[in-house]
Amino acid sequence: MVQKVIPFKQPAASIQKESKQKPKKKSHMAWSWIIMIIFLALSVLDLRFGLGAVLCMTVPMIHALRGHGKIHCSHYCPRGSLFGKFLQRISLRNSLPAFMRTTAFKNALLSLMVIMLTISLSHNHDSIQAIGMALFRFMAASLAVGLTLGIFYQPRSWCQVCPMGHATSIIANYQKKTAA
Repeated sequence: MVQKVIPFKQPAASIQKESKQKPKKKSHMAWSWIIMIIFLALSVLDLRFGLGAVLCMTVPMIHALRGHGKIHCSHYCPRGSLFGKFLQRISLRNSLPAFMRTTAFKNALLSLMVIMLTISLSHNHDSIQAIGMALFRFMAASLAVGLTLGIFYQPRSWCQVCPMGHATSIIANYQKKTAA
C-alpha cells in the first residue's frame, strides 16, 4: 500500500498573525563603533567636538522616554559596539563580580557619574572649548573604565554597569509600573 504525502498547509489564522507582527528592528552594532572613533578623533583635534557627548547621553534617554526601553543598548550604542568588536580576542572572559551587577552598585555608579559631570561642567562653564573638554574627558574616562572591564572580564562588561543603560532601565521600569 502506497501512502500519499499531503503537504502541510499553515492555518489561515497563523498567517494573519505573522503579517500583523512588527518587523524586527535592525541592529546597527556591526558599524556603530565608527561613531565612537570619529567622536574621539574629532574631539582630540578640536575640543568643541566634545559637545557631541551630549548626544551620547541624550539619545538613550529619548529612546527610553518614547517607550523603547533599552533598545539603544542592544541596537545602537557605539561604545558597546566598539567593545564587542575590538575586545573579543583580548578579553580574559572572566565573569563580572556579582556585587557589580547589583542595583545598589549601578545606582552608586550612576550617582557618581552625574556628580562628576556636574562638578566638571560647573568648573568649566566659561567657554564652549572648556565645556567640550569637560565632556570629552568624561567620555574618555568612562571609555577607559569600559576597556579595562572588557579586558579583564567579558568584552561588553561595561554594558552591564553602564550608567546610561541603568538610567534607561529605571525609566522603562517606571513606565511599566505606571502603565499597569
